Amino acid sequence: MIGKLQGIVDYIGDGFIILMVADVGYKVFTPEYLTQKSVVSLWIETVVREDSIRLFGFSTLAAQNLFNQLTAVSGVGPKLALAIMGAIKIDTLLSAIATGDAKTITAAPGVGKKVAEKIIVELKARVGGASFDISNTNGASGALPDLLAALESLGYRRLDIVDMAQKLVAANPDADVSKLVPMALKQISGNK
Repeated sequence: MIGKLQGIVDYIGDGFIILMVADVGYKVFTPEYLTQKSVVSLWIETVVREDSIRLFGFSTLAAQNLFNQLTAVSGVGPKLALAIMGAIKIDTLLSAIATGDAKTITAAPGVGKKVAEKIIVELKARVGGASFDISNTNGASGALPDLLAALESLGYRRLDIVDMAQKLVAANPDADVSKLVPMALKQISGNK
């Protein structure tokens, strides 16, 4: 079983790379953003099916663990888990699971409301444990859904604002939505 590969990215395809390791090219499916000719080290998860053997690569053990947790959810296979991890940052995904935010998870391609809710139900108890490191997602999360809803009503995409909103709520635990919205708009306008 392959546990880790280190080599040069020889080719970047749609959702996969060819990683050259000692003159052997491994096709590795990965959600990581890599550049051609870069030297990378990936933790490998081997998925054996009746008709194929596929390698999935992750830059951290936490990402590999999250992939394994996602694929353990009924209805979520390796391809969908990779799509979720490619569309949503790991800390954002873990926060969405911990806070029951199905809307953020449905922003990933191929994920409907039922699958997102199933992911939350099956993984919510695990994301706060030793397997994952999520900081400041449960404290002051009451204002987060209202802040996200307010910003979405102003036309901002959830995936573009969720990280900033989480940090803002965590940094201002006593602030209500009427105070958080102007702070968020100021941060958004400062980022442009």
